[in-house]
Amino acid sequence: MELQQLRYVVAVADTGGFTRAAERCHVVQSALSHQIGKLERELGARLFDRTSRKVRPTR
Repeated sequence: MELQQLRYVVAVADTGGFTRAAERCHVVQSALSHQIGKLERELGARLFDRTSRKVRPTR
């Protein structure tokens, strides 16, 4: 787990979407998504419920 990954998680939770979170973090959306996915695999749990319109943190 890296500090930057945690920053990405907070940004996604705050903005409700990967695109807006990437803009806030000044990275491309694919890089942010990759890092979130990497963290989820490392933890063995999904961090967000994703739909085509919004993203919400899991319980």
